[in-house]
Amino acid sequence: MVQTLTEEIFREDATARTCEATVVAVRPGGLVLDRTVFYPQGGGQPGDTGALSLGDGTVLTVCDTVYDAEDGAIVHVLAPDTPAPAPGASVNATITWERRHRLMRLHTCLHLISRLTGGKITGAGIGEDKGRIDLDLPGPPPDREALAQRLSEALASDAPVRVRWITDAELDAQPDLVRTLSVAPPRGSGRVRLVEIEGVDVQPCGGTHVRSLGEIAPVRLGKIESKGKQNRRITVVLDD
Repeated sequence: MVQTLTEEIFREDATARTCEATVVAVRPGGLVLDRTVFYPQGGGQPGDTGALSLGDGTVLTVCDTVYDAEDGAIVHVLAPDTPAPAPGASVNATITWERRHRLMRLHTCLHLISRLTGGKITGAGIGEDKGRIDLDLPGPPPDREALAQRLSEALASDAPVRVRWITDAELDAQPDLVRTLSVAPPRGSGRVRLVEIEGVDVQPCGGTHVRSLGEIAPVRLGKIESKGKQNRRITVVLDD
């Protein structure tokens, strides 16, 4: 699998905006690199956009980043009709940071809301301006004003957000860490990535997150809707 050739810098450092890389494969939709700061679409979070700069000054626009459906390789999708460099070419890979940071803020905020409500996650979607999380919550939908107050207090605490790894066996011994009902954490590599909001929440996640809750604001609660007998959809909106 080509994916094993790609060092996923974003997994360890979500604040990394650029890196030097080498093209290892050319696909019909784009390029596979030996290392990258570009996050590929997954877990409700869109793939990164940005640019790949060549040594001769040519700049290639990356309009999306996805996993190849056949072998799981990370593909940097180029703008239509863009000539692709040959394998072995050196590039400087740079993400569109302002967009990525907005996605990170919303992603961490949705983790926080899942913990504040106590609901198991049944779905999620993140955009540049707002995100939504679907939760399995019996009874009436959460009180919007009360949840907004708890969210504000949590953000004001500025609790650190960290990434750590555990083994598959350690996850098996702690099934309560899994907060999703329909999607299981990725396995097979021997270890599982956890995202921890200190003192608040910890759960498996492969996405990118802020370093502390204080980075998320300004944000506000949007609609709280019922999408089934126990399914509640909560929307959050960035206010900048």
